[in-house]
Amino acid sequence: MGIGNLFQMGKTRFIVTRLFVHLSGSGATPLLGVLNRAARDAIAADGDLDTLGEGLATICQSLLQYRDFWKSAANEGDEYWDEGDASTAIEELFTDSAQRYLSELPPNLSTTSDDDLLTLPPTGNLVVMLTVAYEGEVPDLETNLADLEALEYGLKALISLHYNQKLRAIQVHFSPAQLGDELTDDQLLQNFPELIPL
Repeated sequence: MGIGNLFQMGKTRFIVTRLFVHLSGSGATPLLGVLNRAARDAIAADGDLDTLGEGLATICQSLLQYRDFWKSAANEGDEYWDEGDASTAIEELFTDSAQRYLSELPPNLSTTSDDDLLTLPPTGNLVVMLTVAYEGEVPDLETNLADLEALEYGLKALISLHYNQKLRAIQVHFSPAQLGDELTDDQLLQNFPELIPL
């Protein structure tokens, strides 16, 4: 899970939040390689939070580099003072993200080579779902991120949270997750209705 024993009698404020970023255009295809590599590293590290954090930082940095391909976004979250409530929220978001269209990681991902990632077929739509739990207050994440500038600040805030060791849980899902699969416009509307055009 990643949420540690840092809740102290209701005095520690934790935020559980999920961010959706939708990219479109064949120029965003290399991001699938970044996502799959981070997922492969996370599997190899068996959920080590530092490794997950490095992967999250790399993904956020890559998303910032692909800003020209951002099409829509959304975010949601809540604050918790109880460890059990926060853990439940993380589990619910994990389950929901994993059930989104084609967001389950392929079982053979650990055997995917870097050469495979370099020869990706073009993808039309890509939705990245970043779910984290963190300690304290981060105004840049606790606002509506369906705005180009706000989304940029939000991604930078996630990177800072990792390097400041404030992250307590990290989940990354993306659709489509299987190399070569496609997320059509109709599937996008059906499975990600919360997205707001940027």
